Amino acid sequence: QVQLVESGGGLVQAGGSLRISCAASGFAFSRYYMGWFRQPPGKEREFVAAISWGGGNTFYTDSVKDRFTISRDNAKNTAHLLMNSLKPEDTAAYYCAAGGGVGIESVADYDYWGQGTQVAVSS
Repeated sequence: QVQLVESGGGLVQAGGSLRISCAASGFAFSRYYMGWFRQPPGKEREFVAAISWGGGNTFYTDSVKDRFTISRDNAKNTAHLLMNSLKPEDTAAYYCAAGGGVGIESVADYDYWGQGTQVAVSS
């Protein structure tokens, strides 16, 4: 069955870095856009970044541009999000998702979701 499993979350000080990963199985990974979303406590899930099928195109929400980098390895069916210069406002549960690529910024654009990994940034 389809599985997306996030890992790598944790507690980090402001200004620090963290790399979270997503391991995919049960579907044709290379035929899907991969996205990262986050859900801060008490707030709605929001788009963070997305990457095209082959990795040639990447997209970011404005608040993480120049700090976060999304990548993927189609040979290993994995996606990653490298987060630098972390801020307390980056604290959230981070989710990876797989979608067809017609849209990339809406939760509804994605077919498969992981369970999330928690990232906490202390000031």
